[in-house]
Amino acid sequence: MEYRNLGKSGLKVSEVSLGGWVTFGHSVHDETMVRDIVMKAYEEGVNFFDQADVYARGRSEELMGAVLRELPRHTLVISSKVFWPMSDDVNDRGLSRKHILHSIDGSLRRLGTDHLDIYFAHRYDDSVPMEEIVMAFDQVIRDGKALYWGTSMWPAARIAQAVEFAKAHGLHAPVTEQPEYSMLRRERVEGEILPYTEQAGVGLVVWSPLAMGLLTGKYDEGRPEGSRLTDNENWGKNFLTDENIQKVRDLKPVADDLGITRAQLALAWILRQPGVSSVITGATKVGQIEDTVRAAGVRLSEDVTRRIEDILTC
Repeated sequence: MEYRNLGKSGLKVSEVSLGGWVTFGHSVHDETMVRDIVMKAYEEGVNFFDQADVYARGRSEELMGAVLRELPRHTLVISSKVFWPMSDDVNDRGLSRKHILHSIDGSLRRLGTDHLDIYFAHRYDDSVPMEEIVMAFDQVIRDGKALYWGTSMWPAARIAQAVEFAKAHGLHAPVTEQPEYSMLRRERVEGEILPYTEQAGVGLVVWSPLAMGLLTGKYDEGRPEGSRLTDNENWGKNFLTDENIQKVRDLKPVADDLGITRAQLALAWILRQPGVSSVITGATKVGQIEDTVRAAGVRLSEDVTRRIEDILTC
């Protein structure tokens, strides 16, 4: 495993990290399987474990937290997120000061830790003044309940606004953004987010780097029952096109020539960006995390990058 600084902060995160979205508490309920996956990731050098309160309505935090409690806390980078509704209560959602300060306690309880390393604003909330959002996350840090904070799926202009407000008022600014980014979903990050975050020193930790598993090649011969893209109509409509499936097939010779899997190739392609600190992967089996962690340290030559670009843009 190799490690990168989270933006310009001093925090180092593993190039490949493990998240709990649409896996723990969704497709993986068995506590033994969760433990095996998390422990294998840790044994392979993964130190960054990403969660959110809304993942399986807190169950994902509970399942992962039960395993992480067995490990030395100082060796872990644990994150969670706040924004989406956790109940029908009108204040149990969004980025109000009330919701942020209440929600951090719930995440800490479910994860079984006294602090998060990173606390994310899971979306931007245009119903709350920016000063309230920044001051609330700053309070979380000053209270010792988180060490850093970040944004997720925020527009670049809003990230900049948060950074500028924080610096102007001596508050803790966001050090990371968590966007969706993959070979098949790249325009927003490359066209909008990276041009700002790289110069501002805000590190990216990206989600869905394998396009919900499509980039692994599992859909080369069709649409297996029970797969995430087959079961989810919206995601399937976005990703499962004949054009995308053919692109993934065309990537196989590139990966084969390098002696790596297509999953490893897809992650290494993202990690070619110096502004990316980590790729957040999911796993429903131990073998999947054993595969993805091998992407750490893989560096793609200019010739290989050009071959990939020709395939992706054809």
